[in-house]
Amino acid sequence: MTLPRLPDAANDCDALPALCGRLRQEGFAFVERPQALALVQAPPLPALSDWAAFAASWEGLEVDAYMADGGRYRRRAHGLFLAGGAGAPGQVERLPHGPHYQALHHNRLNGGIERWFQPIDAAVAEGECFRALLGFAQGLFSTLSPEVGRWQVEAHQFRIEALPGQPGQPTPEGVHRDGVDHVLVALIGRRNIRRGTTTVHAADGRELGSFTLAAPLDLALVDDRQVWHGVTAVEPIDPALPACRDVLVLTFRRQLEGC
Repeated sequence: MTLPRLPDAANDCDALPALCGRLRQEGFAFVERPQALALVQAPPLPALSDWAAFAASWEGLEVDAYMADGGRYRRRAHGLFLAGGAGAPGQVERLPHGPHYQALHHNRLNGGIERWFQPIDAAVAEGECFRALLGFAQGLFSTLSPEVGRWQVEAHQFRIEALPGQPGQPTPEGVHRDGVDHVLVALIGRRNIRRGTTTVHAADGRELGSFTLAAPLDLALVDDRQVWHGVTAVEPIDPALPACRDVLVLTFRRQLEGC
């Protein structure tokens, strides 16, 4: 599938400020594919001409061997980046490969240990699609947090697989926070699955909203400081066929001075 660049007229100059306003007020936003295409491809960001190769890279992900529930339904790859804040737009550096770590109070299932995952392939990290999504997130989150000088960014390619009688869990830790400042989740594709609904919650557990990433490049944007989020399990529609949900997750944490 090729994702088209929308005409310049579709790149509404009011769209980004409106999106920032929604995130500040509500703590989350669901951006459907048409608006996401316009925002993510807005100049000077690159186009998405390598979408087919980008999406195909999810086929090579290795099984997540750290699942404390014993599940083998999740595949993933991981990368670390350093990105400039509002005063340094477009500055992004890939860091040496390292572990993913979450405290137990953020991930009750798999937290508390260093987890080393397959590194995101260099061709993916240097491709137009990845750079466009990272550049869009960097610009949006730097606008929301203009005081941040540099961001520590973690990128995750996730594939959640579902089998008959064995639903796949996009968030096996349940409704949670990631322990960062901001989160972008981009749907890459859905194949033969039902459900996978994102729910957003207040700290007291009240549900604030729900939506389903259904089309390639549908986006979920979360202010992790304000709200909690989770995703319902996915199940195969046709049990005789492969079933999976592919997403790219980018988390942004402000880099503290001296780090």
